[in-house]
Amino acid sequence: MEDQTMFIQTEQTPNPATLKFLPGRDVLGRGTADFTSREDAARSPLAQRLFEIEGIVGVFLGADFITITKTDARDWFLLKPSILGVIMEHFTADRPVLLDDGGDGHAAASNADDEEIVEQIKELLDTRVRPSVAQDGGDITFQGFEKGVVYLAMKGACSGCPSSTATLKHGIENMLRHYIPEVVEVRAVQ
Repeated sequence: MEDQTMFIQTEQTPNPATLKFLPGRDVLGRGTADFTSREDAARSPLAQRLFEIEGIVGVFLGADFITITKTDARDWFLLKPSILGVIMEHFTADRPVLLDDGGDGHAAASNADDEEIVEQIKELLDTRVRPSVAQDGGDITFQGFEKGVVYLAMKGACSGCPSSTATLKHGIENMLRHYIPEVVEVRAVQ
């Protein structure tokens, strides 16, 4: 009989309301998926099960991790056993994480004239930004580019994180402006 036990690691994130769970196997493999309610999670059986736990307000699925966001009223000490149980049961039963593909994690270009700039922005985000924010249990995705302004969505641990505005303005904005002169500002969108 095959051993069905798994060891799930947890990591703190910069956002105290968010905890990163590493099941030691692929979660999505590629891309990300961000859910803020059980209804929103209709395409993810795993996220739906996690939302059944009282106090869970966000589930973010990454390549090899799951980031859970809780209400301030709930303590991680009380939530972790239930979360670990759901994740372990889901993976040992070999259930699908997603029922369909949600794309590459980026919205479409805003303006056909800006396609080359948008491709450069996405490339920089994918190679220089997204890997580091994934280590913190989150993601930053391109949402649009218009009149020199890049619109980005913060997801997972990055959404609501106290340091996300500083990361956006001082880190990402400065990097994009350095490599792409047409970029004048970076703004977060919900």
